[in-house]
Amino acid sequence: MFWFKGLLIGFSIAAPVGPIGLLCIQRTLTDGRAVGLAAGLGAASADAVYGSIAGFGLTTVASLLLDWQNGLRLMGGVFLLYLGLRTLLATPTEPGANLRSAGLLRDYASTFLLTLTNPMTILAFVGIFAGLGLVGGAGDDFAAAGVLVLGVFVGSACWWLILVIGVGAVRQRLAASALLWINRISGAIMMGFGVLALLPAAG
Repeated sequence: MFWFKGLLIGFSIAAPVGPIGLLCIQRTLTDGRAVGLAAGLGAASADAVYGSIAGFGLTTVASLLLDWQNGLRLMGGVFLLYLGLRTLLATPTEPGANLRSAGLLRDYASTFLLTLTNPMTILAFVGIFAGLGLVGGAGDDFAAAGVLVLGVFVGSACWWLILVIGVGAVRQRLAASALLWINRISGAIMMGFGVLALLPAAG
């Protein structure tokens, strides 16, 4: 039961398309499925971290994160501006090109950090866990909480896998010029998300 609930929570948290989803789609289209999946798994790992905070009842950590939400939003906004500019100027990878593990790790780390700097993620997890009566280590049963968090990770990862497979099928039909424009448009949108993230932090 806890596994299934975690699966549904992870999937539902990951599914709404925002800057992370856009980044994953863009990287899949321009650099291939492996890069897109690495980015998605970074987001799924961050979801698991926040799921742990909510599921194990780490209220002190959750409170600190909420107290620091303006700082987190500022870091996330700056990071989005950086990623957006980098994407806007990037050249798409040729299909079949060899990918270094260091590059995949970088894509994983970038979405992991970007997801962690989104204070709305912890709010969403705390709200969902509280609504389902799961706050506090799934009834102070830490083994059950662990199963729940694992379900969150798998559910989130399943969404990214489905997204990457679907988007990857489209990539084969796109010309190099179209991929270049996808980079430019995606980069501009990500920079827009960055500006929107910075506005509340600046206020």
